[in-house]
Amino acid sequence: MTATVNHTQAASPPEGLAPQHVQGFAHLAARLADNIGAVVLGKPQVVRLALTALFAQGHVLLEDVPGVGKTTLARAMAATIHGQWRRIQFTPDLLPADVSGVTIFNQATRGFEFHPGPVFANVVIADEINRASPKTQSALLEVMEERTVTVDGVRHPVPRPFLVVATQNPVEMDGTYRLPEAQLDRFLVKLSVGYPSEAVEIEVLRGATMRSPEALEAIADTNTIGQMIAMAQRVHIADPLYAYAVRLAAATRNHPQVRVGVSPRGVIALTRAACAYALIEGRGFVLPEDMKTLLEPVFAHRVLLTSDAQLRGVTAADVLNDAIEQVPVPLPNGQQATHQATAHQNGAPHQNGTAYQASAAPPGQYGTPAPRHQG
Repeated sequence: MTATVNHTQAASPPEGLAPQHVQGFAHLAARLADNIGAVVLGKPQVVRLALTALFAQGHVLLEDVPGVGKTTLARAMAATIHGQWRRIQFTPDLLPADVSGVTIFNQATRGFEFHPGPVFANVVIADEINRASPKTQSALLEVMEERTVTVDGVRHPVPRPFLVVATQNPVEMDGTYRLPEAQLDRFLVKLSVGYPSEAVEIEVLRGATMRSPEALEAIADTNTIGQMIAMAQRVHIADPLYAYAVRLAAATRNHPQVRVGVSPRGVIALTRAACAYALIEGRGFVLPEDMKTLLEPVFAHRVLLTSDAQLRGVTAADVLNDAIEQVPVPLPNGQQATHQATAHQNGAPHQNGTAYQASAAPPGQYGTPAPRHQG
């Protein structure tokens, strides 16, 4: 697939994507998902969301009990991309320099040399990240946000594209350190693999010795992934959907059972993820259903509940469901959908999308960018 990126002036809005480029993106994304799904059986939506984070220049946090395939998913993503990848096994005695690198004095040259750590790769697998101390966990903060590592006052850029796929065990387990909110906010999505169905688990047992991430063939190189990331930045989002994302975040901040709601960074993450998810679905524009699908993976780990809510068993998913029910969905004609009309939309996205088709949307709404007048 060849992606063409137009280099325009900073003041000009991005050009829309050609249909053939959108379909080419969706086709290649499907090949990547199928390749990963060859070893991560029965979890197509988890794989799709992980690829969404990759194309949105985000990072993935996988939290679940041991043995359900978290590390396998991370390794399969690394093997699918023809680039550098490193794995860091986080332990209580791991030091920050073991992650970022260290400056060493070279006696032969009589100078200091920087020896990069395992974080200098295209895909970094941070296995059991919450088993390391908070000091070591914080070594990832800068590189996850700025794609650079500062050692002894010198900044060192990491390769592009750059993706951190971190796994962690539930905090209730022994020997774990809770990730601070500032680091949780650096992850675009937080996913749970979950237990497989009976049929899938039987299939896993049949081919347990044959399915390995090392046996996967790389589908795309880093240049191709970089082009796909650039395409995701050109997906059209109508102004009513920007407002919809902001109102969803505001609903979490004003919820009586929430101590800290979603920050503006979380809203940016939602829109970026929605652009990448729309392209994976074969569209060059975002629909409200894209944001609904991504709301829990993107927002849930950014919502901090009150102590009373935690005692009552309220979860972040409950808060987000309330937000979806309270915030009206903007329609393509600029009107607001009623709560009754949107009640059936809170589950899976529409299959036909009749209310949100590009052909039904006037210029400047969901389907097509507004035309620019030539001066």
